[in-house]
Amino acid sequence: MVKGKIVVVGAGVIGLSVAWRAMNSGWRTVVVDPQPCSGASWVAGGMLAPTTEAWPGEEPLLELGEASLRAWPEFAADLGDVGLRTEGTVVAAFDSADVRQLEILAEHLASTGREVEQLTGPELRALEPAMSTSVRSGLSVPGDLAVDNRKLLEVLASKADFRHAEVKSIRPGAVELEGSTVDCDAVVIAAGAWSRNLHPRLRTVIRPVKGEILRLGPGRGALPLGRTIRALVESRPVYLVPRDTGEVVLGATQYEAGYNTDVTVKGVRDLLLDAERVVPGISEYVLVESAAGVRASSPDNLPVIDWVEPGVLVASGHHRNGLLLAPITAAAVVALLDGEPVPEAAQVAGLESRG
Repeated sequence: MVKGKIVVVGAGVIGLSVAWRAMNSGWRTVVVDPQPCSGASWVAGGMLAPTTEAWPGEEPLLELGEASLRAWPEFAADLGDVGLRTEGTVVAAFDSADVRQLEILAEHLASTGREVEQLTGPELRALEPAMSTSVRSGLSVPGDLAVDNRKLLEVLASKADFRHAEVKSIRPGAVELEGSTVDCDAVVIAAGAWSRNLHPRLRTVIRPVKGEILRLGPGRGALPLGRTIRALVESRPVYLVPRDTGEVVLGATQYEAGYNTDVTVKGVRDLLLDAERVVPGISEYVLVESAAGVRASSPDNLPVIDWVEPGVLVASGHHRNGLLLAPITAAAVVALLDGEPVPEAAQVAGLESRG
């Protein structure tokens, strides 16, 4: 039985996941986006890593991420081949200040009942032979996952009913497009950083944060990576996420630059220099692509998943965790549409206390 019709504004990983789960729950869905499967979702690294993203003071985000991580294997199995990788993550510290930062993270996790394995430099290199002898120490987090973001988007997009158009306005019961209007029972705003422009209540809650990535192809003699490597290099974060194809996604730049998506020389230089200090063999790889995206951030780094007014929902503000939080976000939105309680961990994502 069809429950009604919804319009999802935004065809990134959050919007498409919401649309797919809503369809499975009995809602007819239409996804509106002028450029589906682009933006931050397209240039993401693909890490599903709540533990290594944790930091003191962000315990609700850790619990939310862990709840979504537990849902990921079933979520991926229901979709098909999305390049889910289960080898885990290692986190490397380059200098003494980086070592202390990772010690703080390990102490924090232990204080909340979560433990990670602390490793010496040689122990890290036993897990990842490509790692530099200059790496001091680090952590092993075998429970972290990773996903091929582009495979995921392609699979999700194959299930969606699209309108390739700009949204002119949103009101309960209808979305106005260029030259047409789509009537519906509810609207879900899932347009990432652009969500802030689609409803006045979101202007002070969602903001754009720029990030750059490089995609590297395996070169002759390049040693492949077996798992995700995250590192601190003189306090700068860098990550290298392997793909089944042998490619590596390299990233971690972050700028307050509005909606600018230019790839800067400085960003490319810093990523390559820091990556090479952790994995020297990265210089043998081939530079395949450089790209920038704009993440949707919020003041407390928690997403916003809630009604903004009757008939209009928002699912945005996921910052670095859009891929990780896709399953629990979709479950929460469907629960709100159905008038059911949202998952307990997602109750922190409400809008009322945040503007």
